Amino acid sequence: MKPPYDITSKILKLITSISEKIGEVNANYLSKQSPQLRKQNRIKTIHSSLKIEGNTLTEEQITALIENKRIIGPEKDVLEVLNAIKVYEKLDQYNYFSDKSFLKAHLELMNGLIESAGKYRNQGVGIVKGTNVEHIAPPFENVPFQMKNLFEYLKDSDELTLIKSCVFHYEMEFIHPFLDGNGRMGRLWQTLILMNEYPVFEFLPFETLISQTQDEYYKSLSLSDKAGKSTFFIEYMLDVINKSLESLLNYNNRILKDIDRLEYFIKLGIKEFTRKDYMNTFKDLSSATASRDLKKGIELQLFESIGSLNKTKYSIK
Repeated sequence: MKPPYDITSKILKLITSISEKIGEVNANYLSKQSPQLRKQNRIKTIHSSLKIEGNTLTEEQITALIENKRIIGPEKDVLEVLNAIKVYEKLDQYNYFSDKSFLKAHLELMNGLIESAGKYRNQGVGIVKGTNVEHIAPPFENVPFQMKNLFEYLKDSDELTLIKSCVFHYEMEFIHPFLDGNGRMGRLWQTLILMNEYPVFEFLPFETLISQTQDEYYKSLSLSDKAGKSTFFIEYMLDVINKSLESLLNYNNRILKDIDRLEYFIKLGIKEFTRKDYMNTFKDLSSATASRDLKKGIELQLFESIGSLNKTKYSIK
């Protein structure tokens, strides 16, 4: 059964805006980010997603752990980060429409943190905020059936991926299939669903914006619970995605744009080429910008030049 939600004018406007930004990302080859930017964004993603769950480690400490350096910090927090690093490093190995893959990711994300890692809960749970019971999750006996239905929904090719990813995130949080790790699994799986169609989402740290707007995040979940449909949460998440893409474009338009193009071009495997060949790959590039890119490539020792002026050829090192 298809999970309930409404298509509002806000949702339509956000989908249009996101689609335009994804088009700009693709046009500028920003989905092929430089290794340095990928690493920075991966660190932001892990830091923000775990910070929401109370993890105290800083971005600097997470960077050190990624680089296999030892740090001083709470054992539980360190283990959470080490697990998350492993999971995010092999995102492309999970199948977003597979419940078995979902359980495997939870096992790896929560390994050593809870005894029931990789297993659906076998008891009733509720979410308490202060002295108020915010949410009573469905009976544990229903969880396998409800999650199976949710993964069937992911296979619906008529649904927009942007909508589908938000609906899954909300419905999974509502079902609350695990004793712990539901929030980080919801955010992880939404990333996985999105990157299946839009590669840029593998390195787009929209969790950072969720971390900065936690009250709105939980409010949208609560409002959707009360409404009996995920509309409020879809509006919130699409706004987060839209703003995250805007930040990515603004950042890349100032920095690393030439490096992104150069690295993308090198991956094409062309051993020898001219400036014209380079410009044919990037159709909107001016000859002056192409010349600056190629000069930068030589400075970075990515390739060397042979000849001069219009007869210059470039050879990949």
